[in-house]
Amino acid sequence: MLSQTAAITALNLKSIPQRWGASLVIVVGLAGVVAVFTALLAMAEGFQSTLKSTGREDVALVLRGGSSAELNSGLGREQVTLIKQAPGVVRDAADQPIGSGEMIVIAELLRVGESTGSNITVRGVEPSAFALRPQVKIVEGRAFQTGLRELVVGRGVSRQFEGAKLGQTLRMRGSDWTVVGVFESGDANESELWADVEVAQSTFNRQGYSSVRVQLADKDAIEAYKDALTADPRLNVDVESEQEYYSGQTRDFRRTIGALAGVVTAIMGLGAIFAALNTMYAAVATRAREIATLRAIGFGGLPVVASVMIESLVLALIGGAIGAALAFLLFNNLAVSTLGSNFTQVVFNFKVTPALVGRGLVIAVVIGMIGGFLPALRAARMPVTTALRAA
Repeated sequence: MLSQTAAITALNLKSIPQRWGASLVIVVGLAGVVAVFTALLAMAEGFQSTLKSTGREDVALVLRGGSSAELNSGLGREQVTLIKQAPGVVRDAADQPIGSGEMIVIAELLRVGESTGSNITVRGVEPSAFALRPQVKIVEGRAFQTGLRELVVGRGVSRQFEGAKLGQTLRMRGSDWTVVGVFESGDANESELWADVEVAQSTFNRQGYSSVRVQLADKDAIEAYKDALTADPRLNVDVESEQEYYSGQTRDFRRTIGALAGVVTAIMGLGAIFAALNTMYAAVATRAREIATLRAIGFGGLPVVASVMIESLVLALIGGAIGAALAFLLFNNLAVSTLGSNFTQVVFNFKVTPALVGRGLVIAVVIGMIGGFLPALRAARMPVTTALRAA
């Protein structure tokens, strides 16, 4: 049976160039399905990876109780002091707690080449913010000086928004700010503009803070620190690690993109299945006499089924591979931005991973199997005498 299957499959594959037009329908259709599927999930993967890599397990993020994000959280100065002084916070060489009270406001910047503004996050931070985020590196210019209206901006913001390059001046809420530095971090911080928190509070007429970050001894200390804050009647706060917070911020986006990818793939996949059915039925009809002759001289029905299925799978894999290659070449590391949980722009890169490529190829194989199965059965069940009399 194996030798018969190999012989018929070889004949089928050798005849593909003679039917390249019909075969191209399967290849192009599945290339489109896999490319779109991979690109959509690469967007979700890139967004998730950017936010997830932002957080640390040994840094606690404290928000006002019941707040879902930093933007809608508010903490007073006394509360921030209590949070920093709570047991479990690591102290520096000067015996000061390593913590940063931070304030978030929303500004509007113009994208390069566009006339409409986009929301962007301005984060007021304390000097300890850099120690809490060792991945943040100033690559151009310098850090801002406390007491001055100076900004350091993320690389993603600097590349995609006007007025955010080193040495330029940004006007926000009636005030002029000078960009004195550009930083890279490889995470969601690159979507923000950082300033001295005291200056930001006075400029934007804010009295309190949005959140507090504190350094803990290790990731296992988070629960003890949370219990200490919860036990203080002066505080009503939610505590979680940075990593948990940022991972949670991607949940809705991942679900939306996953559902969209599923719907689009199902619609396109259905079209690809019909294209494969049409192509393989045509191929079987074209070779009806050839198949009947093979059956007449002793070839079994199962090798015929297997050979048609293999041909369909080969075309499907070719199409899937082309689609995956296109997705990788066109979208991998493509820098884009989208609205994050704070309704501000988050700059991130598409991420085409081997796992996504593998899932795309699996979809191509499934579609190829479905598209080739019925034509293969028809070829095996075709009466030999009827096929031989066919013109």
